[in-house]
Amino acid sequence: MTPSFAQPDFEKGMGLLPAIVQDAQTGKVLMLGYMNKTAYEKTLEEKKVTFFSRSKNRLWTKGESSGNFLEVKDIALDCDQDTLLLKVKPAGPVCHTGQDTCFGETNQHEDFLHYLEAIIHRRRDQPTESSYTASLFRKGINKIAQKVGEEAVELVIEAKDDNRELFLGEAADLMFHYLVLLAAKGFELDEVIGVLRKRHQ
Repeated sequence: MTPSFAQPDFEKGMGLLPAIVQDAQTGKVLMLGYMNKTAYEKTLEEKKVTFFSRSKNRLWTKGESSGNFLEVKDIALDCDQDTLLLKVKPAGPVCHTGQDTCFGETNQHEDFLHYLEAIIHRRRDQPTESSYTASLFRKGINKIAQKVGEEAVELVIEAKDDNRELFLGEAADLMFHYLVLLAAKGFELDEVIGVLRKRHQ
């Protein structure tokens, strides 16, 4: 990863600069850490957030114990070049207490579809035996595509009747399995939204 901005000025913070960590998808601030130049360079190289731990007096890659790494999607530098903003994709809860953020907030997108998409990605990347979503990914792309087709047909059938609850239920089923199909193909909802925006222009 090669940032397009000037280099951080580590001399301003006596070798340490604050690094704000933000979920790249939800926009929620997850935590605050500190980086020295070595931690910053390691973060750039490995694309996983590494801090300098003031309490342990050593480099510390977030997730090295829990497995909840922070995958770097983008890095921004403030106007004074002494504060970093790291936009990341978290692999799980960020706080050592098990909460989504170190500020006790739920890391949820204001848009529920994006929040649901994040959960689907988590089930894909960290599957469990009890997860229905993970079981779909295990069955493969053909089964997922078939399921989307089945849900679409069921929605069409319900559209011919006047049962509001059943129609909305089938619409929700189709939307969910559509998001699973996108994830299985390696695409994201924002990419589809981008196509719609271009068509709208």
